Amino acid sequence: MISALKKLDQEGRIRPLDYQFARFIHELDDTPCLALVAALVSFELGRGNLCFELDHLLNDTLFDLNRTESNQLRMLANIDSQSATEKLTSDLLSSKVISNGGLSTPLVLDRSRLYLYRYWQHECLVAEHLLKETRLFANLQETRAILDRLFQRNYQSLLENRPDTKNSNDLQDYLIKWLDIEKPDGIDWVTCQQVLLSAQQPQDLGKLDQLVPLSHCLNWQKTAAAMAATQPLVVISGGPGTGKTTTVTRLLAMLVEKGLSCGKVPDIRLVAPTGKASARLTESIGGALPALNCSEEVRSKIPDQAGTIHRLLGVIPNRPEFRHNINNPLHLDILVVDEASMVDLPLMRHLLDALPSHAQVILLGDRDQLASVDAGSVLGDICAAAEGGYSGDQANTLELLTGFNLKDWASNQQSEPAETSKINNRFCQLQKSYRFDARSGIGTLAKAVNRGDLQQTANVWQQGFNDIALHPLDDAHYQQLMLLCAQGYTPYLQAIHQQQDEKAVLHSFNRFRLLCALREGRLGVEGLNEGIRQALARKNLIPSEGLWYPGRPVLITRNAHDLGLYNGDIGIALPDQSSRLKVVFELPDGSLKHLLPSRLPEHQTVFAMTIHKSQGSEFHHTVMALPEQMTPVLTRELVYTGITRAKSKLDLFASSSILAKSINQRTLRASGLKDRLLNPL
Repeated sequence: MISALKKLDQEGRIRPLDYQFARFIHELDDTPCLALVAALVSFELGRGNLCFELDHLLNDTLFDLNRTESNQLRMLANIDSQSATEKLTSDLLSSKVISNGGLSTPLVLDRSRLYLYRYWQHECLVAEHLLKETRLFANLQETRAILDRLFQRNYQSLLENRPDTKNSNDLQDYLIKWLDIEKPDGIDWVTCQQVLLSAQQPQDLGKLDQLVPLSHCLNWQKTAAAMAATQPLVVISGGPGTGKTTTVTRLLAMLVEKGLSCGKVPDIRLVAPTGKASARLTESIGGALPALNCSEEVRSKIPDQAGTIHRLLGVIPNRPEFRHNINNPLHLDILVVDEASMVDLPLMRHLLDALPSHAQVILLGDRDQLASVDAGSVLGDICAAAEGGYSGDQANTLELLTGFNLKDWASNQQSEPAETSKINNRFCQLQKSYRFDARSGIGTLAKAVNRGDLQQTANVWQQGFNDIALHPLDDAHYQQLMLLCAQGYTPYLQAIHQQQDEKAVLHSFNRFRLLCALREGRLGVEGLNEGIRQALARKNLIPSEGLWYPGRPVLITRNAHDLGLYNGDIGIALPDQSSRLKVVFELPDGSLKHLLPSRLPEHQTVFAMTIHKSQGSEFHHTVMALPEQMTPVLTRELVYTGITRAKSKLDLFASSSILAKSINQRTLRASGLKDRLLNPL
């Protein structure tokens, strides 16, 4: 078996790490089957899977080999594909290198899944943290009054966006959407439409308070905030434009106001996985604060600066541990984690370990985006486990806090009864996009892709949306792609030539971005970066040769904690007052950091970047180019993530067949976290 695995390593079909781990296990126990399962667990971990499903050992292809090669490995390992999983489980657990977790062994077999011990421990501890028993005390009457004020109807927005029509159905649909109406029966629609059409000032729409009572409306943002009044953990998922940051800002205002009434202002921290994501969170929170319907005292207690998770935990150079841990917890009361889909399992475990026992956690993210680069899909697993609906007690509490009967709504939706797991009562899916409406091609396309609806995806391109365009990828259109990118990057280079201030240059650069799926090849990061550089050089905006030049954009590719720069941070080379080039980065707090090029950690040019690297970012105009051949990295989640980076305009360069195959290919990561949340032992 070891010889066969060595050959796979030499052929590049498994990683050297997979082979070396198999050798290590073989030295402890030379049973052929153990070397194979050790290599498989390591191999799957390298692909982001936390574990290896034991059933796959009996029935499926192994290491992406064909069936014949997989069966040959089974023969060498003395594995009978006809044997029962129970017998295989018993045989494996008889080895000293595998346990059910009760002993500290290199491998753990639990619930028919094989793990490395460390990752099994990560999964168990994260589940334990997420299901902790603490329930927060809440004065429901006081909390309801605060929530009603913070989430009162925005009649100014309702009036400003009023459709220019007298069509009864269109007006009714408009009111249903913007007033979050879930129970349209029993409403006097004729009078409501008259009020809407005749209103001259926002206050004229106040009559709708009586015509459309809150008991008919289901505001999921308000529901999420109400959940935070009683739960130690709240998980809020939503697509682009659903108002996750608006929700959490109002949620924090409620918690601060309640804290002030009790004489204790909560210590709140805001974090995200990357510097870019934390900068966006800082910007979003700062933009939402002035609109809060609360006192200035409450507003001043809500932090407007976010940092990275690593910075919060305190990195120890050259060591995997953090300064803050279970023995040295963080000093905070409430922790908000944005872009939680990007947080891998080990980092989530470190973060939850470092929390004080009383801390409340708010996780924000989009469950349909790409999972974390490293192992696990924590947010996706939590959301999948929490889909059963709310328990009866939680539905009653939420009705008291929001005015809406969630039990009746659930029965109308024909939802299954809620699971008994606590995680169900801690999850809220925001379902209305405030950014994209029926006139938005980006939103319509994102929904079609997310559903995996190929017919609807094809139809979207034919509906005349002016914010999206699909281009084929022959040689002529490749030149169009280069020209489009040269035009997109011209404004920031002109800003440099006009000697505009550094922040203006950075902000101009961040309005446009080319995203791709791969690192190498003509349509990968390397090829596209070179192509764009030459296109810009032909316009005499940058030199055609030389590594460093004014305007070179760079992406940091490895954390440099001593410099305060992190993987994903973007800077631009700009001349200082002495005409020396320095790379300028905007930090999450809005300050600028200047570094000589020689001091930069690992980096690369970033006219083009991978869709993975773009997570946590948003660009006014996004261009996305997919490769000409199908690869495993092309998945529905990748395409959806790329589309939703676009705020106002999207140009997609791809063949229809590659796009369709990508949408059909899902990212499925092996994990036991969902089961642990639903059925804790």
